[in-house]
Amino acid sequence: MRKVVDCRDMPSETNCTLTITGEEDEVVRAASEHAASVHGHENTAELRTQIRSNLKDEMPQHA
Repeated sequence: MRKVVDCRDMPSETNCTLTITGEEDEVVRAASEHAASVHGHENTAELRTQIRSNLKDEMPQHA
């Protein structure tokens, strides 16, 4: 099942609305790179673990 992470679920000074959907490892990688480049976080194992813990299952479009 594909996973989703949504910046709107995290506190942000920029009110970022990016949503990333894909296979779990893809989403964690893309979200950690986004967090570092856009939000100024350090791309660490701890950040990736936090992102992974916030992943949600993608809701099928025709549910």
